[in-house]
Amino acid sequence: MLTKDHKNWGYTSSTGLGFTHHTIVDTHFRACEEPYLHLLGQAGIRVGQHVLDAGCGTGDFLPHLAALVGDQGRISAVDLAEENAALAADRAKAWRLPCPTDIRTASLLNLPYPDNTFDIAWCANTVQYLDDHELAAALTELRRVVRPGGTIAIKDLDAHLITARPADPYLFVDFFRTAGAQPGYARQLLRTRELYRHLKRAHLTDVRQQTLLIEHHAPLTPAAQDFYKAACAQLAGQALALGLSGAWQRFADPAGFAHPLDDPDGYISEGNVLAVGTVPATRP
Repeated sequence: MLTKDHKNWGYTSSTGLGFTHHTIVDTHFRACEEPYLHLLGQAGIRVGQHVLDAGCGTGDFLPHLAALVGDQGRISAVDLAEENAALAADRAKAWRLPCPTDIRTASLLNLPYPDNTFDIAWCANTVQYLDDHELAAALTELRRVVRPGGTIAIKDLDAHLITARPADPYLFVDFFRTAGAQPGYARQLLRTRELYRHLKRAHLTDVRQQTLLIEHHAPLTPAAQDFYKAACAQLAGQALALGLSGAWQRFADPAGFAHPLDDPDGYISEGNVLAVGTVPATRP
């Protein structure tokens, strides 16, 4: 159950982590591309830099990272799922990115790079899969591979801002409050607004954070329909298993009659947080 183990979620990759299969990852990116790229633009990536895409998934951010660093820059990328890293590498080749690009299968907990390799690390929609201990270890690794004075930028989903209409305004709040009471994926989705504290604990300096509300109004785009109906169905299954409101039944079938997101006043939102810090000149 979501209260204990996020591996039971659908759309898994070979890692067993929920919502990491390339079909759902790509659909979510397309649904939220404009706000995602807005946050990428706030990370401080500049022309000529060597960037690590830490948790690159299927490579959706790669062309945008390449546009920021230009032909004088360089991109390295890692993903835990071997098939996602392979697909990202194939896409990078097909896109003919303007800068050298190297993509590997690797864990954020054990990055295959020497100390001080990168100018900046960009990590999007990845730390939600790490518990607090793993997050601290990942930040230590990112700090190790980013040079002193370089930047670590973490972007992830904030479940506090997930809601849908027409529906009980507390439906999603009650679910995450219940599911997040136990360690696991739901709690980690509720931790995102605290990322700035974790960056400070990792001894990063000049830490800053911003939260962005992403809203989708009817008629939803095809990508938004595909992603959010599937996501709501997964939440509905978990909520009903937890004995929560029967109102979740309306979200349980993505193709169901009178689905709330098909309503003329249909609406769904999520939050995204960007937390950025600087690697200090001296290590603690």
